[in-house]
Amino acid sequence: MTDASLESGPVAIREPMRFRETRRAIRTYSRSFSSMLGLVIVIVFLFIAAFGPWLAPYPQDAYGAVDFGAKLLPPSAEHLFGTDQVGSDILSRVLIGARTTLQIGVTVTGIAILIGVPLGLIAGMTSGWISEGIMRVTDIFLSIPGLILAIAIVGALGPGIINAMIALSLVWWPGYVRLVQAKTLSQRNETYVDAARALGAGPLRVVFVHVLPNCLSPIIVKASMDMGMAILGAASLGFLGLGAQPPYPEWGAMISTGRAYLPDWWWATFFPGLAIYLTVLGFNLMGDGLRDVFDPRQR
Repeated sequence: MTDASLESGPVAIREPMRFRETRRAIRTYSRSFSSMLGLVIVIVFLFIAAFGPWLAPYPQDAYGAVDFGAKLLPPSAEHLFGTDQVGSDILSRVLIGARTTLQIGVTVTGIAILIGVPLGLIAGMTSGWISEGIMRVTDIFLSIPGLILAIAIVGALGPGIINAMIALSLVWWPGYVRLVQAKTLSQRNETYVDAARALGAGPLRVVFVHVLPNCLSPIIVKASMDMGMAILGAASLGFLGLGAQPPYPEWGAMISTGRAYLPDWWWATFFPGLAIYLTVLGFNLMGDGLRDVFDPRQR
């Protein structure tokens, strides 16, 4: 047997194994119409968030421009979504507000993961007062409705988009602690973990090389769904006047200012609300699809 055949044989065997999981994941995800719909919505949202300032027909209207001669105009060819109470183009504010919405979702979810995942790993890998202390504090946070706690935190810090993101981040992390702690408890006594310890692997290597990678699937699924819920939470705070303040182009704040003109000038609240609805729906549908992909029962 030649050297070339020896090299090509293992490669030919390894190649299908390397991409088998990827093909299975794509096939599983693409079979679901709702998952593909969610993926399309999320891609469109990300595109708008990236290029919103260039797509907006009147970008200056997103930053406080006033034209009382054009206020509360209905949807038309010139203003597809109409105008608001100060004459700003609602389409432009919705498009540019997508970047703010994405920033909120990424920041809240990212901070929650950075706080919750390490605490969950510590609680799952240790025992005694450290684990009990982490979980009891987590239970205290989970016992309070998230939006009520966020309102209380923003009330203490003061209204504003930054304080709203801080409040939502402090509300979101306990869910990751519970998730990661439960997954870690189920993994820490597995055979491969015992084998790694027997071979001399230290605690940090066991956690980051063997346990944490097996916790990534539920974390990714939860994070994809939490993006939508964080966006909805920030919009709720903005609607209550505790989040972004006018004229900041944030969808919840736009609904709050436009509700005074219902029902005659419905477009001032309808289009920002529709943007929130579609974005949250997209992330939730995408999360459902990812859950199906990572579900071992689908393999």
